[in-house]
Amino acid sequence: MNEDKDNLVYVSHILDAIKKIESYLEGVDFKTFSSNNMMFDAVTRELEIIGEASNNIEEEFQNQYPNIPWRKVIGTRNLLIHEYSGINKRVIWDAYQDDIPELKTIMLQILSESEK
Repeated sequence: MNEDKDNLVYVSHILDAIKKIESYLEGVDFKTFSSNNMMFDAVTRELEIIGEASNNIEEEFQNQYPNIPWRKVIGTRNLLIHEYSGINKRVIWDAYQDDIPELKTIMLQILSESEK
């Protein structure tokens, strides 16, 4: 039970990072995003946090949610950390557009289920 609580803390961290990304990019288009280094850096940092928090979630807990591409999320964090000079802004934008909304939905579902 305590381990599940720890995992839920990481789920909360993921949701917090997603909410920050959403607030940074609300009403922003790709052109604005790609030309604003501070915005790019802020979003990249939150994606790193999402990956790190995902990496800290126990494998047994991850296995309960096979629809989350855990390896991809963690791999993205590793890429952002280790390949920082060659990060493609379009890839970051596409993650925001395509992956973040679904991840948010699942994380909210996990927290909702934990409250039952």
